[in-house]
Amino acid sequence: MSGAHRDVPALLGTPLPNPVPAEEYERCPVTDVLRRVGDKWSVLVIVLLGRRPYRFNELHRGIENISHRMLTRTLRGLETDGLVHREVFPTVPPGVEYSLTPLGRSLLGPLSALADWVVEHHDEVAAAREASATG
Repeated sequence: MSGAHRDVPALLGTPLPNPVPAEEYERCPVTDVLRRVGDKWSVLVIVLLGRRPYRFNELHRGIENISHRMLTRTLRGLETDGLVHREVFPTVPPGVEYSLTPLGRSLLGPLSALADWVVEHHDEVAAAREASATG
């Protein structure tokens, strides 16, 4: 961000074409990462792993209503994106532990800021939804 735009978030300072081409939107790195982080389970998994490493079954037991398959897919996606590290221990049966990578840890601050915003404005959003539904 340049010195002249210190009070303008970088996202808002980025010029966008009008209309935004669908192809450009689809290949946008922000859209790409938000799809991963914005899915149903990723934020919860990232927050839990931000507290400490977990073994797979321990993590599975710690998230109510997530299927084994969905937790596996979520962890694989986060691992593919470099946010989660998977370590296999040479035991019988092999033990697997998941932890955040430094890149994953760097996401905790922005997620916390978003969570703080949601807590601060939740009542306003709920009121707007209610007004929209009744109006």
